[in-house]
Amino acid sequence: MNVASFNLGNPVESGEMIASLRGRLLSKTPSQAILECGGVGYDVTISVATFTALPPEGAEARLHIYTHVREDQIALFGFAEPPEKRLFEKLLTISGIGPKLAITVLSGIDAARLVAAIRASDHATLTRIPGIGKKTAERVVLELKDKLDDMAATQPSAGGPALSPAAEDALSALVNLGYARPIAQRAIEAAIAKQPTAAHDFEQLFRAAMATIR
Repeated sequence: MNVASFNLGNPVESGEMIASLRGRLLSKTPSQAILECGGVGYDVTISVATFTALPPEGAEARLHIYTHVREDQIALFGFAEPPEKRLFEKLLTISGIGPKLAITVLSGIDAARLVAAIRASDHATLTRIPGIGKKTAERVVLELKDKLDDMAATQPSAGGPALSPAAEDALSALVNLGYARPIAQRAIEAAIAKQPTAAHDFEQLFRAAMATIR
């Protein structure tokens, strides 16, 4: 059971799902958060985007929850914002994409960029996401391209301004070092905001982004 502590006297049935949790954040990693609610610690799988949106450990936090129920397991998936949860649920409608892969997808690309890529039939961008091959990318576009109008309205932009070649190279370098793409991109954008002259200088931008991540 993917729950740190679960009230066995009041189990979650298939028609009685956990929709949200609010409580003290005991711990967090880029893929997991443990939230204490009423003395119960819930182990929640999260995306990188939600991880970056969470407050420091020990503070109060709220997560919108998708409850995945199987015969042998109850797994909780948490999201800082409702639009990310809705996108997660849309991904689950695609054959071959389960909850674990869906959360991996949302950790591999910013939600706004994912929506933009699907609507533009940008298979190249989709296949760069961990776990998404050519056939899966084609299914995602085919089945979701015309079903994301509500997501387009709630997303702030299609991924922000285009990156310069130097910034794209710095982004690739950070991803190759093991940093999640959304975290690397935010670091580069923050570095450019602080040092606009670095936008076209790979070495300067890479060092500044690394300093931001650390």
